[in-house]
Amino acid sequence: MSLLLKDKVYTVQSATSKRGVYPLHSYKLGLYRLPVKLEDNYEIDSIVSGFKKVFEMDKFADRVYATYRWKEENLPDPDDSGYKQIDLEVQVEIVTGEVVDMIYQIYPVEKYGDGLWVKDYRKKADANAKMVIDTILRNSVLADKMVEHNVKIKQLTPEQALKELEELTPLAQIVPNAKPKPKPVAPQPGQQVAQEEPVANEGAKPGPIDVDFKSKLKVVETFTAPSSHKIKVFGHRKGNEILGIWGEFVSVDYDICIGDGACIDACPVKVFEWAEFAGHPASDKKPLMAREPDCIFCLACENVCPVQAIKISKKG
Repeated sequence: MSLLLKDKVYTVQSATSKRGVYPLHSYKLGLYRLPVKLEDNYEIDSIVSGFKKVFEMDKFADRVYATYRWKEENLPDPDDSGYKQIDLEVQVEIVTGEVVDMIYQIYPVEKYGDGLWVKDYRKKADANAKMVIDTILRNSVLADKMVEHNVKIKQLTPEQALKELEELTPLAQIVPNAKPKPKPVAPQPGQQVAQEEPVANEGAKPGPIDVDFKSKLKVVETFTAPSSHKIKVFGHRKGNEILGIWGEFVSVDYDICIGDGACIDACPVKVFEWAEFAGHPASDKKPLMAREPDCIFCLACENVCPVQAIKISKKG
């Protein structure tokens, strides 16, 4: 166990299976149990979306995975004789439910190739795992739940409980806006729902793209691509903060799109090219359907999009 964690986090070493969590055959598996409840999908999804710009985030069933990657070099100059570089990673698994388990593993450095020259690998992996745990715990909905727990169980003031949380998470990075927004209240039967002006996202909104957007949204403007093709823009747009859905037949919801570029690589006829949208919370660049009329409707881009932001539809 990391000395940073000792006597500070609710911890047990996972020597046997617990809650379906099994020790994997790696160097070390730590299980950190938090006495808070996290079962609401809205809150769970907020952790995934809130930290996408900091870690590689994934979700499967009741589990969230945060992966942190870093590079090790044996010499400062890549041009030096004998220079070596290796990519390493550590993953934290968050198991939700009646209690929250935060698990991490440290694999042998040999798993990543010829890395026996790496110094202090286990300490660095342990510290990086602690950094991931601290960052998520300090900035997510878990922070509020831990403060609430300490106020109720330990009879602390909110200020004391917050200070205890900060002492618990010394390696935390600050991630603004990672907590969930207030959950929308379901309208009562017969109640009119007010149409609010859309507000800018703090990151990519969840996919998939609304396939019925043409019947719900109006064309608010057209954008002339460098190829002279005029691209229709559907829905509300607010500068580069909210972009709406672009493209009539090769359609991309730019507020879901994270700009990973998979669609650009997959398209066999080069429909897409990069376009800059500086300041958009999901990504500063987007795949522009500059040659939309050239689309052959193979659906390659739609199938590779990791956030399901693309919809291909044949012309009327």
